[in-house]
Amino acid sequence: MGAWVASGRALDIILIGMALEGAVLVAVWHRWRLGIRPGAILPNLCSGMCLLVAMRVGLAGAWWGWISLPLLGALLGHVTDLRLRWGHGSARTRRRQE
Repeated sequence: MGAWVASGRALDIILIGMALEGAVLVAVWHRWRLGIRPGAILPNLCSGMCLLVAMRVGLAGAWWGWISLPLLGALLGHVTDLRLRWGHGSARTRRRQE
């Protein structure tokens, strides 16, 4: 079991599962308008997938520069997710404007 995880195969299975999850969420939203709006969930999902890709690349023994690229993608996805959840300005800023 340890060799299976250390080889990165477990991460491959998880990444495939996450991609399928994203596809199903988008399909359900477009077909029936149920669940979470794709624009609200995809940045979070992409951020998590980028972290797993960085781990997978690291397990493969890649150069640190290749590991940093998916980490940058995870950061961008996380910041996008925060901006979408937080809206345009904090509650304190909105109160001052009223």
